[in-house]
Amino acid sequence: TQASRIYFLPNLMTAGNLFCGFVAVIRCIQANYEMKQAAEITLSAINLYREAIWLIFGAAAFDMLDGRLARMGGRESLFGAEFDSLADIISFGIAPALLVFFLILSPTQGYPAFREVGWFFAFIYLLCAAVRLARFNVITNPLLFSDKKDSSRDFVGLPVPAAAITVTSLVLFLLDIAETNRALHRWALVMPVLMALIALLMISTVRYPSGKKVDLQTKTRLTTFVPVLIAVAGVVLFKEVGLLAVMLGYISFGIIRHLRRFTRKPGAKTTA
Repeated sequence: TQASRIYFLPNLMTAGNLFCGFVAVIRCIQANYEMKQAAEITLSAINLYREAIWLIFGAAAFDMLDGRLARMGGRESLFGAEFDSLADIISFGIAPALLVFFLILSPTQGYPAFREVGWFFAFIYLLCAAVRLARFNVITNPLLFSDKKDSSRDFVGLPVPAAAITVTSLVLFLLDIAETNRALHRWALVMPVLMALIALLMISTVRYPSGKKVDLQTKTRLTTFVPVLIAVAGVVLFKEVGLLAVMLGYISFGIIRHLRRFTRKPGAKTTA
């Protein structure tokens, strides 16, 4: 049956995703232990957190490959979808939540106002990531919805990998600052707000563009091609800052497009 099919190559990529997420969690725990031993953030801890972040980025690359390989080979299965979600909750749910909690929101490093409730912000992010993944599995299940055309064009809610990359990109940017200024706790005010916003966007009905249908034969308009080219150039040239700007732009794009739909006058002509 379809539920019992296990296709090797796509699920191998999912296993790579899970491996990166698992090691990222280990690196976060190791870095937190070093910070507790030194009673401050150290260069060694910063490097461990950086490793965790790059492992989460690696998990995102594996996550992109597993779905694309499955679609290209016609090897999509219910087992693959469930396995992918289980891996995603580790790599893009638990790992980023622990990263932010240990580094910024923990009782030892966090801003005084958040020392007692920092864990709650991290849990809310994790909870919304799990709900987002469960909802995605339901609305894309071919046994429940035979028409997947609309769901394949846009994501309903901020995708969990995009949420994790946004959070970790900001942490990576802050780690660069922490190398010269060890008082990282002053940035704690930014993270709870960002994590709460991202958590709400994951379970919202705000639609975000999906790259599932993009391949070598995909055609696009010049007005779409130029911003994408600028975004890629920005990441290459400015690295951490460029990646953070691209992810914040992606989040803002979905919010602005969603708000524009509600501000259109009733009866106004719209195009599909």
